Amino acid sequence: MKELFSESQADGSGLLDWTDQPDPRQLLRERDPEIYTAIESERQRQTNGIELIASENYVFPEVLAAAGSVLTNKYAEGYPGRRYYGGCQYVDVAERIGIERALALFGAEHANVQPHSGAQANAAVYMALLKPGDTVLAMKLDHGGHLSHGFHLNSSGHYYNFAHYGLDPETEQLDYGVIRQAALELRPKLLLVGASAYPRHFDFQVLRDIADEAGCLLMMDMAHVAGLVAAKLHPDPVPYCDVVTTTTHKTLRGPRGGLILCRKEHARAIDRAVFPGIQGGPLMHIIAAKAVGFKLAQAEAFKRYQQQILDNAQALSNALQAEGLRSVSGGTDNHLLLVDLNSLDNEEINGKLVETALDNASIHCNKNMIPFDTRKAMVTSGIRLGTPAATTRGMKQVQFEQIGRWIASIAHEPKDTALQESVRDEVLEMVKAFPVPA
Repeated sequence: MKELFSESQADGSGLLDWTDQPDPRQLLRERDPEIYTAIESERQRQTNGIELIASENYVFPEVLAAAGSVLTNKYAEGYPGRRYYGGCQYVDVAERIGIERALALFGAEHANVQPHSGAQANAAVYMALLKPGDTVLAMKLDHGGHLSHGFHLNSSGHYYNFAHYGLDPETEQLDYGVIRQAALELRPKLLLVGASAYPRHFDFQVLRDIADEAGCLLMMDMAHVAGLVAAKLHPDPVPYCDVVTTTTHKTLRGPRGGLILCRKEHARAIDRAVFPGIQGGPLMHIIAAKAVGFKLAQAEAFKRYQQQILDNAQALSNALQAEGLRSVSGGTDNHLLLVDLNSLDNEEINGKLVETALDNASIHCNKNMIPFDTRKAMVTSGIRLGTPAATTRGMKQVQFEQIGRWIASIAHEPKDTALQESVRDEVLEMVKAFPVPA
């Protein structure tokens, strides 16, 4: 019997003594070289390029450690103290800590840390507060909204009656008078704000007044700006909204996942919608990583980091506009900006072409529709840029001014492969001084 518990078997049929095992990465390299190579290639891509995708960031190293922990082995359907599995006493501790830290960070009355993603957080809110066919008023996808805000191919657009408001064609910003008029005409059950490509602030007091006048609930999807909200550098939706959803990565620098904040009166419905409504077992390793991220986001250094994100976004926008590239709405209030490639006055230049050219130069962004875009979503007339990831590496305004000049030079001549190679060499030299957090 003793031998049964002392011998390690590489085929997994026995009990492994992990203290005697080599580094897990070395095991992966030996036993699955194809996946190891894919991971390492991505590591090199992230290291040797400049990441400007607004929804991406480098997690805190402590977050990465928690996300890769043994908590991934544990099933824990239910909630702390009310699980459908045994042996949950330690994961209960982790989830309770995550909830407490989320409440402390954002000042909400109730928090659910279980959603696997921002889209699932949104789906849970709809399930909790709406009935199929209920009307929701939200921002248009091609004006900066999100797929989970009623796009016809998304489950949200399938089960609920979404109507959409857009941006003012002159200012390319929200017109609250138009939103009010639509809300009073439609009398939606829910007014939804928040976006994936809107570079300006939201006026939550005005939105609360509109929701009250229309007799509907108010929801904010703050996935992109949660880190800025936590640092009190963006208007705070929590005091004004019935429910707030977010991802825990992007500006927040936590793991990929979702979070729901709500008023106490909606707590039971929200929790039941998450589990057992749309999810089974929560990802306890990710919940622990969320808790770590929430703690780090309360530090003074995090606030300075968020301010640098904003400063860098301004520097990038100014540099691009100095080179003849117009920012949608004339600039940015947050971490992202949309670049209108129509300002180059060359019909051959589009978002898809410029995204590919920049990729070849190791500057990574995404093509993106701009308000009133005449091109299709897979082509687009714009690109979306964000400053969080490169700011995490320590880059400041002077680096982003140079990045802006590189982007502009390539956008003007997106078919010049020699230029792309030259910029790629310069990018590689720059990033050597700004290592990825390990």
